[in-house]
Amino acid sequence: MATWQAKVNLFALLTVIGGQGFWLQCALAAGPNTPEPVPELEIAQGIAEITDIQVQATDTGIEVAIAATGELGEPIQSTTGKALVLEIAGATLSEEFENFAPVEGIALVQVTAQPGNIVRIAITGNDAPPVVNIRGDRADANLVLAVTPSIAQANAEDDAILIEVTGEGDDYVVPNATTATRTDTPLRETPQSIQVIPQQVWQDQGATELSDALRNVSGVAQIGNDPRGQTFAIRGFDGATVLRDGFRTSINTFGGFNDLSNVAQIEVLKGPASILTGAVEPGGAINLVSERPLATPTYELFLRGGGPTLVEPSIDFTGPISSDGRVRYRLNALYRNEEYFRDFDDPIERFFFAPQVSFEISDRTDLLVELEHRRETRPQETGIVAVGDGVADIPFDRVLNYPGAEVETNYTRVGYQFEHRFSDNWRVRNQAYYTRFDAFSLTNSAFAFAGGVFDEETGIFSLVPGTFDQPSNTFEVQTNVVGEFSTGAIKHTLLAGVDFYQQRNLGGDTRAAVAFGAAPFPAPTILDTLDIFDPDYDSLSDFDTDSFNLTTTSTGVTRGWGFYVQDQIEILDNLFVLAGLRFDTVFQELTTDIPFLPALSGESSSTSEDFTPRLGIVYQPSDEISLYASYSRSFVPNTGVTFAGDLLEPEEGEQFEAGIRAELLDGNFVANLAVFDIEKRNIAISDTLNPTFLQAVGSQSSFGVELDIIGEILPGWNVVANYAYIDAEITEGEEGTEGNSAANIPEHSFSVWTTYAIQSGSLEGLSLGLGGNFVGERFGDVNNTFELDSYFLTNAAIAYRRDNWRAAVNFRNLFDVDYIAGTISGNRFAIFPGAGFSVVGSFSITF
Repeated sequence: MATWQAKVNLFALLTVIGGQGFWLQCALAAGPNTPEPVPELEIAQGIAEITDIQVQATDTGIEVAIAATGELGEPIQSTTGKALVLEIAGATLSEEFENFAPVEGIALVQVTAQPGNIVRIAITGNDAPPVVNIRGDRADANLVLAVTPSIAQANAEDDAILIEVTGEGDDYVVPNATTATRTDTPLRETPQSIQVIPQQVWQDQGATELSDALRNVSGVAQIGNDPRGQTFAIRGFDGATVLRDGFRTSINTFGGFNDLSNVAQIEVLKGPASILTGAVEPGGAINLVSERPLATPTYELFLRGGGPTLVEPSIDFTGPISSDGRVRYRLNALYRNEEYFRDFDDPIERFFFAPQVSFEISDRTDLLVELEHRRETRPQETGIVAVGDGVADIPFDRVLNYPGAEVETNYTRVGYQFEHRFSDNWRVRNQAYYTRFDAFSLTNSAFAFAGGVFDEETGIFSLVPGTFDQPSNTFEVQTNVVGEFSTGAIKHTLLAGVDFYQQRNLGGDTRAAVAFGAAPFPAPTILDTLDIFDPDYDSLSDFDTDSFNLTTTSTGVTRGWGFYVQDQIEILDNLFVLAGLRFDTVFQELTTDIPFLPALSGESSSTSEDFTPRLGIVYQPSDEISLYASYSRSFVPNTGVTFAGDLLEPEEGEQFEAGIRAELLDGNFVANLAVFDIEKRNIAISDTLNPTFLQAVGSQSSFGVELDIIGEILPGWNVVANYAYIDAEITEGEEGTEGNSAANIPEHSFSVWTTYAIQSGSLEGLSLGLGGNFVGERFGDVNNTFELDSYFLTNAAIAYRRDNWRAAVNFRNLFDVDYIAGTISGNRFAIFPGAGFSVVGSFSITF
């Protein structure tokens, strides 16, 4: 275990580095006795900020007038498809700009900030790249572009290319994210570790599940593979919240398997995020950022197939609905039929459907309306068991359950996003989503009615069939105001808002093949046994689930209000402060009915309130380097109930973090090194004697170091790599657990993935990929009674891209390594193996 001395030394090292840069900045500002400025600062002082962009129609096309605080350099021109691209070096942009279809023949005018103090102006024509005449200063503008639409020539390219900031494209580096601040903030100005994985990365890797894509992020561990949904831990704390565009995807831990087909990028915020997202774990949150409608018609057909048996067709269509391009749509749809990697009779079958419509109501008002529906059936995965201090020595594809047992989930999400810009500096946003999730499963209820599930000495596994119906819904609404202003030389981006959420458990009904009698617990009417070393599935009983008796039912509601304010302060061009405060008030009510134990039936309610502050600082000694430090807290109401029927106290956490972020090679290569220390109190885990209920294990600490790198090293050569050291331990708990390691958390883990695409010659378009994932030894439960072995997985890919189509073959777990992904709640009887070797081919065409 790491000592406090080691923690202090690491924090001190980062503090010293940051302190040297800070005093250097003070010295440079002190006066004539100071050393001469370094070249980087001289360059920074000459950077012009573009403050205003105006587009006006002319007799020949449009005129784009650009105003800036200083002199602008000569733009460098190029064309891409139907877009004319102009790049201005030595410039920054106060706010990104879009103007759709300003005149006939021009589809879009877009101005965006690029890494390395470059501003890009993309003007897309309807038929061909426009022609531009660049003029000098006028009274109200530093630069004027006279743009004339062009008519496509006979030999012009047929495929249009629209440059839009959507998270889509071939780049591995995304410079901005919204998860950490709810504003589109450069990552180099964010005082907290946040990793962004763009769509291109997991497409190159052939990832089909969220767990595959998250291997590209340090400190993220898959906990289990429950058929109701995958669960993850971040920085040593399980139950990480999965968000979709900043909104919760489920009422509790489970919300089904999130589909990636309409996800533009994945943003993983490390550490507490309660100030903006409310009740989330202190380890961090996973935000899935959706693709959005585009102004240019684009149609993609995608087909994936392979082994063991996978068939997955999907579509992604987008474009304008109205002639002026102000109303646009996007439609993602997918069907998947896949044989599960363990020895089940039934396959995974998924249907996914996600339409969106966006409305540009005016130049200052936008509205997006969307629906997402996912229906899926999966085998009832209960995992395997532990024997002694390790996992049972049986084939990892062996099933310890009733053949044909399935879980059916239905997920529906509908909502809108509205934004109105009062001016260039002030805007209001209102968003609301309703989510309904249903999960119905046939499961093994032996742990509750047979006095235990597994006899380790004989290898006999007990089975009592039961069903679990888990309907729930969630409603959330968020409203905030964002404003940019200055107080003297200090710039502010102020965010203030309120949010409300209501989560309802509509009736968690558990039924089982039991009968009620005089004993305290009901007696099984069906009690099957299975020898894990020599199973005889034909000996298992046939049964009718309609004859099962109700054993437990529960309904509940959680309502929460949150009020927050945040200020992003730019004190100097290279010194930023982030300060925020949130107040939460949460009401919980739970009704439980246990027919065989009426004394435990009843209602319970509680109200919790708390303030969660956040404070961070970023100092940039050069354009490439950012040093940061931050403090933040989390607040999570416990939705669980004890065996006595009481709601648990809210969980509370706090984090100290310091780090260094480097953006090299003109921003195309990014590295982030972070050290953190997190403490969490009032943690809920399964009751050892009554696994249906929960107990508070006490407190847990997590100290660690993380390194993430991503980007393009040379033209065509991309790399993603990460390493994490995490010392997560129980600091206060039941007798025998204090000082133990947290379940499922490896002390060491790392991952690497690299691709190279040939840039010229007869093999241009061919790319090769290779990578590996290492996960160290972990304990499977908080009592540390058994261990999960370390493992290393190897993955490879070969792909060929030509014009508008791409074909690829991905090799997963190349050497067919047996490994354990994790355990649910540290349960010795719910240990989930990972998938073995598979080959998956894919083909996509875009037009």
